[in-house]
Amino acid sequence: MNENEKAKELNEEQHRVDEVIEYIGHQIEELETKVGKRKTDAFQIRKNFWEDVTVNLDNAEEASETFASIKQQAELLSERERSQQHDLKLLRKFDRLKQSPYFGRVDFQEEGEQQSEQVYVGIGSVSDKEGFDFYVYDWRAPISSLYYDYGPGPASYDTPEGLIEGEVLLKKQLLIKRGKVEHVFDTGVTIGDEVLQEVLGSQADAQMKSIVSTIQKEQNQIIRNERGKLLIVQGVAGSGKTSVALQRIAYLLYRNRETLQADQVLLFSPNPLFNKYVASVLPELGEENMQQTTFQAYIQYRLSSQFVLEDPFDQLEYVITQKEDPGYYQRIESIRMKSTLSFMKEIDRYLLKLENGGMIFKDIFFRGEVIFTSSWIKETFYQLDSSLSIPNRLEMVSETLMRHVKIIEKEERLKEWVEDEVELLDHEVLQKVYTKLENESNDENGYYDTEREQHLLRSLVVKKKIAAVKHIIKQLRFLNISEIYCECLKQIKSEEYTSIIYFTEIIDKTVRQIEEANLYYEDITPFLYLKGMLEGFEVNTLIKHVFIDEAQDYSPFQFAYIKKMFPVAKLTVLGDIHQSIHAHTNKEDAFLLLETLFQEQEVEKYTLTKSYRSTREIVEFTKGIIAKDINPFNRSGSLPMLVKVQSEEERFSQIVDRLTRTEQKEGTVAIICKSENEAFLVYEYLRSRVQVSLIKKNTTEFDSNIIVIPSYLAKGMEFDRVLIFDASKESYKDEEERKLFYTICTRAMHSLCLFYKKEKTPFLANISVGLYETN
Repeated sequence: MNENEKAKELNEEQHRVDEVIEYIGHQIEELETKVGKRKTDAFQIRKNFWEDVTVNLDNAEEASETFASIKQQAELLSERERSQQHDLKLLRKFDRLKQSPYFGRVDFQEEGEQQSEQVYVGIGSVSDKEGFDFYVYDWRAPISSLYYDYGPGPASYDTPEGLIEGEVLLKKQLLIKRGKVEHVFDTGVTIGDEVLQEVLGSQADAQMKSIVSTIQKEQNQIIRNERGKLLIVQGVAGSGKTSVALQRIAYLLYRNRETLQADQVLLFSPNPLFNKYVASVLPELGEENMQQTTFQAYIQYRLSSQFVLEDPFDQLEYVITQKEDPGYYQRIESIRMKSTLSFMKEIDRYLLKLENGGMIFKDIFFRGEVIFTSSWIKETFYQLDSSLSIPNRLEMVSETLMRHVKIIEKEERLKEWVEDEVELLDHEVLQKVYTKLENESNDENGYYDTEREQHLLRSLVVKKKIAAVKHIIKQLRFLNISEIYCECLKQIKSEEYTSIIYFTEIIDKTVRQIEEANLYYEDITPFLYLKGMLEGFEVNTLIKHVFIDEAQDYSPFQFAYIKKMFPVAKLTVLGDIHQSIHAHTNKEDAFLLLETLFQEQEVEKYTLTKSYRSTREIVEFTKGIIAKDINPFNRSGSLPMLVKVQSEEERFSQIVDRLTRTEQKEGTVAIICKSENEAFLVYEYLRSRVQVSLIKKNTTEFDSNIIVIPSYLAKGMEFDRVLIFDASKESYKDEEERKLFYTICTRAMHSLCLFYKKEKTPFLANISVGLYETN
């Protein structure tokens, strides 16, 4: 295509963009008028609510009419508010679209039709007022899959009515900014490199952005897959797993908008900072955010009142910094042992034994005295039909205890201690009782009943005192889960575990920790599983989709527990086994074991091998760390830099120099340290020299473009420039840390610099000299 033809094409596309933006402008004006009117209407309805309702409660018929009037007025207000929210949502969509209404075009000729249809694809749909002619199709609409999946030639797309077949005659990408068409690209099957180059070459931000304009064919297949109960995405670093997950959520909300709400989707993310990082993606696409939490936060409230809980970051800190601890290898074996599905089966075997004996209960106290002994509770439990499940039997025991408590409550009212407590009641409580008695006397006999007063006051005192006992019974707190868990550990007879060198020490140490009300992170899931199997799981049937990002860090046991907690939800897990940094991930592939929890026909799997985050130079460098075949996107940049320093003073001097260079001040910079303590020391040194933020495990946001961050918190993030604080052999030498080192290096988008003293880490030994520079 010559320059004149290109100019003509650009003018034609610009003319259409102008028309669409003008139409959007008219829509915005109309919506603003409607929103203003509906806001006024809603205000007036609220203001005059009771004036427009006739209240008459003289008889049943009048009361019924009153309630009907109130209901009618409330429904009118609700309808106005719903309409207002709908119009506001449309207004926000059009505000986004007026700058760049679409990014792609496909000319599609349906089989049997004489003319082709021009399909323009954007982040939201724009149609005429009747909704028949579309100026722009939402990227999630069935017809929009033509743009992502096909180049010129035979093509098809699914609709609720069936498969539509035909031919793509033309496919273009458009780069539109502030209403101006800057570039038009003819493309083939994949989204053109030119647009990707621009998107990927831009600077990172504190928040992730939508990638709908650059979704690749293989990513689109993942986003639109609704077949399986379990969808596994195994993707290399920078392959867009997290972005795909978020676009998939947006697609599911659009596709199932009549039956799926945003709060029925749950995303487990790696840390609190990551939650903030991805918070803007769905709103940018016109959708409400899904529920979002970390696995630790989700399980925390279930046990935090009973134990001091270790979190996964504290566990990682121990694993990477305490190798000189005498109990280190014992702890590593403990982590691995308790993370497996085999360990879950050991608990299941023990649960079978408990059906006929071995349950452990606690005495129940009232005012310092035992009112139900553990032995009596145990006897009551095992007198029940053994064919009933343990949770059902416990519920029946609870009901029996509550009946006895009511008897005790009546008996206690007559005891001397109650009189003493009555004397201590505050004035407000007494006044309420007196008011109640006065009302009774007015309604009944017309005189004040002092005997009735004493009865009420005594009942009130005993009721308040015995409430704690009732709570213990209702919550099944008379069941001694801690002792049962310890006994379960002591009775493990499987040779798979008893052959572990430190097996006895592991059990003894765990029991001591629990006796001191401490729970290691690796014990939390097994403990909760045992608790759930005994008491009954608090399952969540409202959640329809669960997404797990950085899924390679979850143990098989944790996957099984999540499946148990969300029995009706479909599961989407995304991760990279090459970035597995937890101790339990070194022996088992959790993804393979996860598949065993589902039927074969329920599982859908995808593998993404192309990395888009980093420049070709960084990808070629980092893939040498794990010796795996990873395909870099063709975006060039500078070679990674290895900087050897002679002292700590020189290391800091070099870092400050790189942080303060005028040409490198733009974009985000991460100084990645191995541990939390190392990160704190680096931050303390830098804070007086540059504006810098320290990222800790509970950090949710940062206000500087330069951050200092421990290695394990950098997972899932990306930065324009990454400085590895210490890439020395002294810091990274054990083979178990190779994946951790690979992970932190792959956070870099445009620039990677590694500092080391004396000798560099052996993980760089297989990287050709020509793939990096040295100082």
